[in-house]
Amino acid sequence: MARAENKETASPTVQMVAEVARAMRVKRKLTQEQLGAEIGYSAAAVSAMETCAQPASDHMLAALERVLGDGTGIFESARRYVRMEKYPEQFKNYALLEQDAVRLQLYATLVVHGLFQTEEYAGALIGGGYPPLPDRRVAELVEARMARKALYDREPVALIELVLEEAVLRRTIGSAEIMREQLRYLADCAKRRNVTIQVLPLDCGLSGEHAGDRGDMNLVENPDHDHLLFLEVQDESLLIRDPAEVSTRVHRYAKIRSQALGPRESLGLIERLAGDEE
Repeated sequence: MARAENKETASPTVQMVAEVARAMRVKRKLTQEQLGAEIGYSAAAVSAMETCAQPASDHMLAALERVLGDGTGIFESARRYVRMEKYPEQFKNYALLEQDAVRLQLYATLVVHGLFQTEEYAGALIGGGYPPLPDRRVAELVEARMARKALYDREPVALIELVLEEAVLRRTIGSAEIMREQLRYLADCAKRRNVTIQVLPLDCGLSGEHAGDRGDMNLVENPDHDHLLFLEVQDESLLIRDPAEVSTRVHRYAKIRSQALGPRESLGLIERLAGDEE
């Protein structure tokens, strides 16, 4: 919902988008109603965007690029920075690294990794957190999280590996139906050629070894083939660039992966828990 106070607190990026969109609309001699009809929004929504009462959503920016961009790519570029401004402060130093990564090696122990969440699962997770957030902020965070999935289809393609604790698959978030759809989405992701998903079974520690007992990690290989480590816990984050420290985590990740079920076994387990195993 558009709010008057948003006009006073709008970020520089949001203000720039509003000014450029209005200037390009006027240049094309379109009314707000006419532009709205072309991009699939109401005249009121266009007005709210141009006055910063309601910042352009990721979807609206894509539509503005199509209708007003004129090959400049300006609104497409803006999507990246508007999205950045919506992320929690502790996540911003990682978000751009993730989008530019040539390879991601991810390990999640409590909930499905954000890059693999459905909109409903993310909404239930973010909306059910503490301290409670206003509905507007929940919707904003969910939208920003969903926009991260552009990485799946980016060119050049990124290689994405995910190891999930089995407990994550069995922990219902939101409702049984939301969890079922989340599991189905994971199964679909696992079938992508650039994605590998493995499940670390509940009985992993029976052998006396559990390499993943120290929690989540995100290993990133950037376009320069540098390797970085991002950790996030209790609303705090840490980005590690030191090669020796990152190397230790790379080796640990390899051990975690070796203790997990293989990709085919993992897919079978996910489909079985979703109730979709043939």
